[in-house]
Amino acid sequence: MKHFQIHVTNGNGKMAGIQSINTSTTSNEFCSKMRKTDAVCKKCYAAKFENMRSSLHNALEKNVILSQRDLTTRELPIINASIFRFHSYGELINSKHFENYIVIASHNPNTIFTLWTKRKNLVSRVLNNIVKPSNLILIYSSSVIDDAALLPKHFNKVFTAHSKNTNVDINCHGSCNNCRLCYSHNDVTFINEIIK
Repeated sequence: MKHFQIHVTNGNGKMAGIQSINTSTTSNEFCSKMRKTDAVCKKCYAAKFENMRSSLHNALEKNVILSQRDLTTRELPIINASIFRFHSYGELINSKHFENYIVIASHNPNTIFTLWTKRKNLVSRVLNNIVKPSNLILIYSSSVIDDAALLPKHFNKVFTAHSKNTNVDINCHGSCNNCRLCYSHNDVTFINEIIK
């Protein structure tokens, strides 16, 4: 049996120095629907980059297998980093996708994994039957600009994009690798960033 190798993306810009596992935003039904709403997703930077770079799209498309079946032990990546991100591009496709992320985190207990998602109901369904590993930080991504969502069950933090004229305390700026506010267990629950 041929084993699948997960495509790992090396971050740049704000994400420089942080690797991530991503899936395509352009073929994800949830993402496609959200981009047609008034949600923050209508300004999706990931879809723009993916449409501009066919090589990026092709690499992200390969990871769709995460949503189709359980990864074998030999297919689980060994992560040699203190922090790692699930989805700097894309969104959870289905429950199997999230379950595979949980297995990857469990397989790499010395790495802190962070996952941003808007799919709180999917997360809740899975975590009603599986224990979330302690090295997985879940961040609920608010759908509406300037409107921080409440912290959902099972989540550690809420991330919200704000317009430039906001009165909210902005605590997300600069380099993620230097800041690590989202990548550590701490007492900060609400992360606020100016939308790009």
